[in-house]
Amino acid sequence: MRHSEFHRTQHIGWLRAAVLGANDGIVSTASLVIGIAAAHAAHDTILLTGIAGLVAGAMSMAAGEYVSVSSQADTEAADLARERLELATDIDSELLELTNIYIARGLTPRLAHQVAVQFSAHDALAAHARDELGIIAASSARPLQAALASAGTFTLGAALPLIVVLMAPANTVIVYVAIFALAFLALLGGLAAKAGGANLWLGAGRVAFWGVLAMAATAGVGRLFGVAMA
Repeated sequence: MRHSEFHRTQHIGWLRAAVLGANDGIVSTASLVIGIAAAHAAHDTILLTGIAGLVAGAMSMAAGEYVSVSSQADTEAADLARERLELATDIDSELLELTNIYIARGLTPRLAHQVAVQFSAHDALAAHARDELGIIAASSARPLQAALASAGTFTLGAALPLIVVLMAPANTVIVYVAIFALAFLALLGGLAAKAGGANLWLGAGRVAFWGVLAMAATAGVGRLFGVAMA
């Protein structure tokens, strides 16, 4: 029977973007809402500010992920094009280069040469991409996937504090948003840790910690300007 294994690294491309988007959505929107509320803004103003932050943040996340991952994809494509040219013009040097890589990893020179010959005969470009450049299918750049995952999860994450704003009493918005945002962040950190095979409590704690700092900072700014305007 064929032996199959599940590896979490197969999902690393979209998982990183998804976790980043959801975390940023919760933290930035909750912090924005708390900062505006601390400045004694009206309830409608708080809600409108949060919605504007959601829309702007989702578009920013999508554009940022697409541009940054596209840059990675361009770099990978350029390196592969260079390897393809070198394989076409100087196959012997490329075979020696591959052999030395395997020697450095612990193979004997004779076995390293045999492995390099076999891999080169099968798919020389794939061998150099994997063993020389470190480009593998599981972590290769996918700009559109990263942009959609990041924007979608940002929207979901940002919507959670806004739901709290809608349901919470006007005079206790800050308390309610802060408590629920921390709960959402802890849950997100735990889920991300589980998906990545890490410790649940550690994942939840580190996400919640940075969320607390962000909300405290914006609350302080809001109170400062609120007092100044008063």
